[in-house]
Amino acid sequence: MLTCRHLLPALAMGLAACWGGANAAEQLAVGSKRFTESYILGEIIARTAQQSGAQAVHRPGLGSTAVVLEALKLGSIDVYPEYLGTIEKEILKLPAGSKPETLQQELRKAGLAFAVPLGFSNGYALATTAQVARERSLRTVGDLRRHPQLPIAVSQEFLGRADGWPGLAARYGLPQRPTGIDHGIAYEALAGGRIAVTDIYTTDAKIAELGLTVLEDDAGYFPRYDAVLLYRIDLPQRAPLAWKAIRELEGRIDGSRMIRMNGDAELRGRTFAAIAEDFMAGRTADSTAGAPARKPGLWGRVFSDDLGRLTRQHVGLVAASVGIGVLLGVPLGAAAAASRQLSQPILAAVGVLQTIPSLALLAALIPLLGRIGTVPAIVALSLYALLPIVRNTALGLDQVPAGLKQAGLALGMTAPQRWRYVDFPLAVPAILAGIKTAAILTVGTATIAAFIGAGGYGERIAQGLALNDGTALLAGAIPAAALALLTQLVFELLERWALRRGR
Repeated sequence: MLTCRHLLPALAMGLAACWGGANAAEQLAVGSKRFTESYILGEIIARTAQQSGAQAVHRPGLGSTAVVLEALKLGSIDVYPEYLGTIEKEILKLPAGSKPETLQQELRKAGLAFAVPLGFSNGYALATTAQVARERSLRTVGDLRRHPQLPIAVSQEFLGRADGWPGLAARYGLPQRPTGIDHGIAYEALAGGRIAVTDIYTTDAKIAELGLTVLEDDAGYFPRYDAVLLYRIDLPQRAPLAWKAIRELEGRIDGSRMIRMNGDAELRGRTFAAIAEDFMAGRTADSTAGAPARKPGLWGRVFSDDLGRLTRQHVGLVAASVGIGVLLGVPLGAAAAASRQLSQPILAAVGVLQTIPSLALLAALIPLLGRIGTVPAIVALSLYALLPIVRNTALGLDQVPAGLKQAGLALGMTAPQRWRYVDFPLAVPAILAGIKTAAILTVGTATIAAFIGAGGYGERIAQGLALNDGTALLAGAIPAAALALLTQLVFELLERWALRRGR
């Protein structure tokens, strides 16, 4: 016979199971690269998973293939839109024309797989303006050999990809040495005559908008770039309902639809969320044609709904990074001031850290720390904050008059007591000046953190670069500049307080 003693534990277990089941929604993270089409597809994939009841988040604009792929391998994201040619040549380094089974077999070694062909292909190509093509008789890529002085600029990623410029130049024997340019501003440079040829994605809406001539790949260098989803191989088991919904995207986006959606973002000023919402609602591209979105002005973009979220993220990055910088930098500066032998190595080490390009450091920290987002961003920003803090701490302590130091010892203070009551208080203004410099610099540098999914005002700047949208760039730069001015004001007040306290 069941008693209360037996029923209560059973009831508690049952309630716990029901509560857990009600809240055990499938979770997944969708990534995207930093160009228009990837932003749109990432938004569509995330919303598709959400319709199945999953808790899906979109981590947009994760830099180049190398960054987003590392995020996938580490489990920071579960799936992102990719292209077969990129998987074949750039990710797996396989010869052109490799069988899909071979690609799957090699991906499986890294715990990855691809599936869900979306229905279109978006390949690389070279393009020029109709005028240049006519004047230089350019029809194919091979025709470029006759014009060694032609100014060519290609995207930074294409400049070093396995299926990018090095292999293309070798295949065609091209003598030009192209410069790097961001893909978002390449079209403007091309239309303005500052460059003559650039690399393009074949589904870019600006090709038709600017009437560009796409050079024929007469040597068949570029592979097929069918759009697919690259995902962690355990995703279908971890989130079966979400994966079932995502698989229904197969074949639903043809080339013309993708070009129209890209045009909605780049030419008609619509947001990625609005474009994805139209797709999910079944509204066709034609139904929105000719009805450009009413683009908000600069101040409307600055004070849009995401300002609070981005401000919290940006302030959090700056505060955590500068805080860690102070905890590390002040002791290092004190050690440099106390020992001539340590001074040069410490100052040289923190100086070298400043010379490392920020994106390179962020990319290197991702595999080292095993994640993307806030943690590697804070580590990188903390390292960049060290130099002014260490240098000013050492300088402030060195400038304490020797007579005051000797007076402290003469009064019977121990060396630690003298440092606490004489040296450090007199050095506080210089130390605060170093922390102020570090904080202001970090406000600006923190915008780079958006390229690895850490958020902040850099999200707007990254999207502005992807869309060549000056208003979006300013909408991210203005709050960052305002935060830097506010930071300077706060530290100036602290410095005045420290000076009054010192007197």
